[in-house]
Amino acid sequence: MTTLLSVPRIWELLRRFKDFCRLKGWKTCEEADWVRLGHEYHDFVWAWNVHPSTFKKVSQNHKCTVSDGFSYRIVNASFVAWIFQQRLTKNFIQTVTEDPELAETTALYDLSQVYEGKPVCLKFNSTRSQVFKEFERFLSETWGIAVQSI
Repeated sequence: MTTLLSVPRIWELLRRFKDFCRLKGWKTCEEADWVRLGHEYHDFVWAWNVHPSTFKKVSQNHKCTVSDGFSYRIVNASFVAWIFQQRLTKNFIQTVTEDPELAETTALYDLSQVYEGKPVCLKFNSTRSQVFKEFERFLSETWGIAVQSI
């Protein structure tokens, strides 16, 4: 098990998670932060600070970019996980919990305490996404981070 002090920044953490997913036979992308399992795309969005109205618009859009050789196409993401380095505000949690459809497709991860030196990730995840559940297990087993429900 790796010590908490060596937890990489979000972009590197996601890169390593995608490497882990490829070992499981799941499709990932080098240029974007999504994982495809079957016909479902599980998109990861990491943000430092997002206005609640922007968060809601992006979350309800459910789109991600997929490369096909030298071209790109837009697909519907079945699930979207937002990963934050700053503390999640009640506005974000409330936005998701008040909209049942959004709650089924959107997960929230607050890694602010991890980057403050505490091995805790707060989460809101009511999705059925196997990829997000595997991400939580990856945080716990690989990095020693306790993933706790909000």
